[in-house]
Amino acid sequence: MSQHKGKLVTLLVLLLVIFYVIAVYWSIEPDRFDVIDNANQQAKQENTQLVTGYTTTSTLITVSNTLLNKPGGYLSNDVMPPSLFMDNMPAWEYGALEMVRDLALSMRKDFSRSQSQSTEHEALKKAQPQFNISSEAWAWPSAEGEYEKGIEFLITYRNQIANQHERDSQFYARADNLRSWLKEAEKRLGSLSQRLSASVGQEKVNTDLAGNSSNKQATNTPLQQQIRTSWWEIDDVFYESRGATWALLHFLQAVEYDFADVLEKKNARVSLQQIIRELEATQETVWSPIILNGNGFGFVANHSLVMANYISRANAALIELSELLAQG
Repeated sequence: MSQHKGKLVTLLVLLLVIFYVIAVYWSIEPDRFDVIDNANQQAKQENTQLVTGYTTTSTLITVSNTLLNKPGGYLSNDVMPPSLFMDNMPAWEYGALEMVRDLALSMRKDFSRSQSQSTEHEALKKAQPQFNISSEAWAWPSAEGEYEKGIEFLITYRNQIANQHERDSQFYARADNLRSWLKEAEKRLGSLSQRLSASVGQEKVNTDLAGNSSNKQATNTPLQQQIRTSWWEIDDVFYESRGATWALLHFLQAVEYDFADVLEKKNARVSLQQIIRELEATQETVWSPIILNGNGFGFVANHSLVMANYISRANAALIELSELLAQG
């Protein structure tokens, strides 16, 4: 009897070791890719030319595909071990997915339309909702299945804008279109920065109605409140930020190419390059085996505050870039 128990314990330990090794491998974050080379490769495969918008659309497609095809595949909706017990990579996936959703929506309502009264592009009209299914949906329809459909519609749109005979399919590289998407990115980065900074807790003064004494809100809230990210969620917020900034970094590099003339005219290319540089810093290797949460000036590092610093600076630069694009 004891011999059987010994074998069972050995088997369980071996199984745990295997699960751990797999989990470590699946937790490796995807490498960055060159958006221009990626677009050129896609254009060669499709036997099309690199028209305006092709690079941005190709980057959106590749980032979306990366979520599904990286080591371990898409993990956020897995219900079996070891991915069931993993939280860092699913958090990374969710951060990147949120950026995919924002860009897909901007593609549908801004980049593909000449003016507010113009009709929506049919492929983008179908693509954008596919990315809105819950990231944790695993039964029918599954998240992966819906995202794959969205990618197929994006490929259809990309091929149509590259076809000179498809004149109803366009990508408009205009300052107002770009600014609309950047405003969404600002909100994402601002939220991430606040959540990261709350890792050590902070007293926040309520500024929700600042600017006009006649401003109102639905219910009353305290003038000051203590905001603190739960200890259990600190690493999740960190890796969500890593995923979001990884995706946004590629999207901005694609935008720099497709909107080159607009940025040059507004003298805004340097501003965009500075944002990209700040976001590149968020992708530096994390050498610590765990996400440390020391106090601001304590003996132990606080990885969340370091990430918040880079994101805050990128967000401030995004705001300045939006103002530049709004100028005549």
